[in-house]
Amino acid sequence: MEFCPECGAMLLPQDSMLKCKCGYEKDLSEESASQYSVNEKIEAKDAVIDKGADINTLPTTKAECPECGHDMAAWWLRQTRSADEAETRFFKCLNCGHTWREYD
Repeated sequence: MEFCPECGAMLLPQDSMLKCKCGYEKDLSEESASQYSVNEKIEAKDAVIDKGADINTLPTTKAECPECGHDMAAWWLRQTRSADEAETRFFKCLNCGHTWREYD
């Protein structure tokens, strides 16, 4: 792999030359030209999974919602204050979607 001496980008082989996007070109001898090749082989297409906003992927626990009184909520932790203090627990009601937090 070689890099452009002018801009630092990677030089790509093209027609027995190494070319850069900035316009720099370097001739390749027949002997060294066989060392350089670019292959882009795609075996399969990646699938996109749309989970939707209504599917809960968070862990759940028993916690009473202050808005509707439902007893199940999803939860997660975030470091909202300095690193030497405890994390903040966030809850989201599985019934009404209300979000609240608890501190230690």
